[in-house]
Amino acid sequence: MANQSHAANMTQGSIWKLMVRFAIPIFLGNLFQQFYNVADTFIVGNVLGTEAMAAVGSSGNLIFMLIGFFQGVFVGAGVVVSRFWGARDHENVSIAVHTSVAFAIVAGLVLTLVGVLLTPTILDWMHTPADVLPNSIEYFRVYFGGVIFAVLYNAVNGIFQAVGDSRHPLYFLIISAMLNVALDLLFVGVLGMGVGGAAFATVISQAVSAFLGLRKLMKATESYRLIPRKIRFNGRMLQKVLYIGIPSGLQNAVIALANVVVQTNINDFGALAQAGCGAYSKIEGFGFLPITSFTLALTTFIGQNLGAQEYERAKKGARFGLIACVSIAEAIGLAIYAFIPALIAMFIQSGDAAQVQEVIRLGTMHARIMTPFYFLLALSNAMAAVLRGAGRSIVPMIVMLCCWCMFRVTYITIAVPIRPELTTISWAYPITWGLSSIIFLIYYNVVDWVHAYGRSKPRKMA
Repeated sequence: MANQSHAANMTQGSIWKLMVRFAIPIFLGNLFQQFYNVADTFIVGNVLGTEAMAAVGSSGNLIFMLIGFFQGVFVGAGVVVSRFWGARDHENVSIAVHTSVAFAIVAGLVLTLVGVLLTPTILDWMHTPADVLPNSIEYFRVYFGGVIFAVLYNAVNGIFQAVGDSRHPLYFLIISAMLNVALDLLFVGVLGMGVGGAAFATVISQAVSAFLGLRKLMKATESYRLIPRKIRFNGRMLQKVLYIGIPSGLQNAVIALANVVVQTNINDFGALAQAGCGAYSKIEGFGFLPITSFTLALTTFIGQNLGAQEYERAKKGARFGLIACVSIAEAIGLAIYAFIPALIAMFIQSGDAAQVQEVIRLGTMHARIMTPFYFLLALSNAMAAVLRGAGRSIVPMIVMLCCWCMFRVTYITIAVPIRPELTTISWAYPITWGLSSIIFLIYYNVVDWVHAYGRSKPRKMA
């Protein structure tokens, strides 16, 4: 890796080749990241059983609720960096990088404090089953004790992707994933540290990836080089970052909050439903990785090209990205639909045979309602990515807040008491995906999102 740069100019060359070339390392990196997320669930489920698996497997929504806001802010930072990078404004690239890292340090410390102190309260509010609660508290407190490393890595990753370098984050995640699996096996399988051991494995792995990313930024030879003594807040740059980042962060947080409400209702059906749906959520995480990769590529592509005032090129890239996301998502959804029982069975092979079969049945039922509608989920995410890249992150925030939070929670609140079945909860997702997709399509085709961006060109920072 030495000092070699993989930064890319996405304002010239074949659109589809650039996007695919940029998206593939992101996909592989996310694959390894998802791999070490799943490693906790898989190893815990097979070594410690159903209750421990439920504690770890249901962690995703709560973790994302607490760190999702800051991840969204770093999306804003990435858009700002990509915009200046596309305009070849290297002075402001440097200012944006150092402001982003400063924010990450402060955010990580705040999140550590909040996560450790509020974990029991939040888990109790989520109606976490009593037989799962002790393991859940242990896992979350260890995880949030080291969450600053996850926050720092997200900031670093956003910077690399903003300048078109998706390869170095891949290298860091490969190392981190391999380490996480090895530590899971050691802490849980050999040393018998329980779910706390799985959480320690994740924290250590995230610390390594954050260290590698920061080290590479400090050795960079271009304008995005990180110089520790320059890490500070620049008021006007922070304002730009937060203008795009806060709507993205709020969007992440409110969607996660809505999903926590959904998870709370799933928890009311017991530990077996919790385990089955938790296993499916891990599988969904894998299945949706190609779409996540394309949406990140879309945001960077749109940001760089609009920064360079390549408006028609930005529109062509948006069309290609939308079509690719929808097509790939539906193919993946149908594949998961077909193989979901066997996939869930991989996560839980110890414990009572009847319980294992019930976990598989409930997880399969949940999945087969959602997977045929992946094309709607992909369309909404891709539209949101385009608008974020154009600096209009307020629009996806409003759409997601109304559809994926308010409407989803309202549906759950009204429908579940009327029809108290797990399938009622499952339908909350495709219904709200469809609603948001309709709104995004109307906005995309009616509003001039391209040239509105150009009328607010980036200015030099003082």
